[in-house]
Amino acid sequence: MRDGGNKVYRNVCPRNCYDTCSMLSYVQNGKLEKVEGDPLQGYTQGRLCTKGYAYPEYVYSPDRLRYPLYQYPRGSGHWERISWDQALEKIAGKMIELNRRYGSNLSLAYNKYSGNIGLLHYAIEGMFNSLGAHTKPFGDACLAAGKDALHYDLGKALSPDPESMAQAGLIMIWGANPAWTAVHQLDFIKQARDSGAKLVVIDPLFTPIAAKADLFIQIRPGTDGLLALTLARMMIERKQYDRKFAENHLFGWEPFLSYLQDKISINETSEVTGVSLQAMEKLASLYASHRPCAHWAGFGIQRSSNGGQNVRSISALAAITGNLGQKGGGMFYLHPSEDLFPRNLLKYARPLADGKKDREADINNFAERLLFFDKPPVRFLWIASRNPLSQDQDLNKWQELLRTLELVVTVDLFMTKTAQMSDLVLPAASHFEEVDLNISYWHHWLALNEKAIPSYYEAKSDLEIARMLTRRLKEISPGFSNFPDELTAEDWLAKEFTSQVYTAYGLTSWQELKDGPHKLRAKTPWLDRKFRTCGGKFELYSNEAKKDNLPALPRFSWPQTKGDYPLRLITPQNPYRIHSQYNALTWLSGEYDNVLQINPKDAAQRELAEGDWVRVYNAEGEIIKKVQLSNSVPPGVVVAFQGGDNPVNILIARTAADMGMKMSGSRNAAFYDTYVDCVQGRR
Repeated sequence: MRDGGNKVYRNVCPRNCYDTCSMLSYVQNGKLEKVEGDPLQGYTQGRLCTKGYAYPEYVYSPDRLRYPLYQYPRGSGHWERISWDQALEKIAGKMIELNRRYGSNLSLAYNKYSGNIGLLHYAIEGMFNSLGAHTKPFGDACLAAGKDALHYDLGKALSPDPESMAQAGLIMIWGANPAWTAVHQLDFIKQARDSGAKLVVIDPLFTPIAAKADLFIQIRPGTDGLLALTLARMMIERKQYDRKFAENHLFGWEPFLSYLQDKISINETSEVTGVSLQAMEKLASLYASHRPCAHWAGFGIQRSSNGGQNVRSISALAAITGNLGQKGGGMFYLHPSEDLFPRNLLKYARPLADGKKDREADINNFAERLLFFDKPPVRFLWIASRNPLSQDQDLNKWQELLRTLELVVTVDLFMTKTAQMSDLVLPAASHFEEVDLNISYWHHWLALNEKAIPSYYEAKSDLEIARMLTRRLKEISPGFSNFPDELTAEDWLAKEFTSQVYTAYGLTSWQELKDGPHKLRAKTPWLDRKFRTCGGKFELYSNEAKKDNLPALPRFSWPQTKGDYPLRLITPQNPYRIHSQYNALTWLSGEYDNVLQINPKDAAQRELAEGDWVRVYNAEGEIIKKVQLSNSVPPGVVVAFQGGDNPVNILIARTAADMGMKMSGSRNAAFYDTYVDCVQGRR
């Protein structure tokens, strides 16, 4: 397309974010001049968030990596610019030398996650799979407990189209803050409210979305499930549940009733959750009088030791009141649209030799597991689409691991905390410099990402790096890899479009996406009341959960105890960052980067005043932050935002949620089960 003197390309923001915004990129003489939202994408509707509009500065940031860099010794800060040929020679040489030393590729490992969630970024997995047996991560760092919870209840985690939230009569948001993390959803919430819907926000923090609510309920962290079960009991006792749905589509109704009657007390719930009886009565009244109800379970509520049970409890409430399958209502968590695609790069595999298999490490316990491995030990690590030295838990183990490795390679756009502790850093392409395909885990749109500008200096995509490295490996040691390095990005993209995908999105050719995004043709989940469980019913009582040594019923149990530290640490997203990304942009404010929000009562007990430097500590370590007094934070809780130069993850030990094994093989991290204390400090 053209717009005056500009060429216009279609791109998609590939960040780990609900919105996955489609954008139009305006390019003049090979330079990205500006970006705008793509009006043909019906969820984002031609608008971007603040971070999206900042992309021209992101692409041309003076802090962006331009060339391959080599550091010796590791961590010294003594960097040398080298050529791609030299970098590939060092990497390939070390990989082959380790193979000959140990007789396999098990000493070679990679760690990769969600820094770019375009489908072609599975090139990393494909490249390592081409080596035969190696050491690889498994699991889900973010969403596993909630996915398991909905699997036990529904048979699969399927969310309704978030655009349908505009037709809700009541929107109940549990632990999500779309004003910061899913800004385009606000339009559909507004549409519903303009038609008479009410908005309820349940959160430990008085967030920007809470400020807009008809009813805000400030709840103690980790107790959401108890409130949901109590509300379920109230609806049943007042005969405001869906009797027909209960009789025909619920499995485990009687034991669920018994549990509520025997174990759930409104008075005890008030004491445990911190929610007053009056607030619960108001919530029950709104819930009974406004239908359908959209229940949005934010990812934060399952990042505790009882996170899966929290989600199961909210899901049970949605079921017994007949809100599942109602347009505008239902259970909103995530929509796994990617499952429809073959994901050929992810699943690319070299047949393993007899008796050999990959060695796997839980991504939530990755460094510790790699330290445990021997015969052979891991000596080579490739890191891409991740910044574990900022974003992982148990960072002390990462530091210990790095001391044992012989070569650490990081691929990134910026010199992150992890890149600083690597031997080789390879400059990654931005999404404007590569071809890709993007699917949201929230909305239902599919979009093509076009190559809009030349590569920034010598930056390259993950796929191009995989092609170059495997080509070099084959030259040095024929047969070492069987990765098809002759296939281009367009070749891999075309392979993702099966007949099923074409039908699902109303396409006859993938090239049609050059004219605009396409939406999934999908009915409202559970409209037919046929669930994907063994018996075809919603399972309040899950035999599968019981078989997996979990409670068969959704139950409340106390989250992890605080031990020796009195303040519970909550670590939400920074509105101007996604995890540790965007730190280098001056266009975006850094006001949340280095603050600790604390209730004035807790601050007074520690003789802390606004603007004081404070040392925040526990058994894992300590960080220095600046005090920001906030009545939005309840007593006993402190808030430090993700990202920045002073990562809060130093304080987060290895803790796990209650679920996650079923779908991902790993329980996701219980980031919000972290306790700290703080005293005056000095910067």
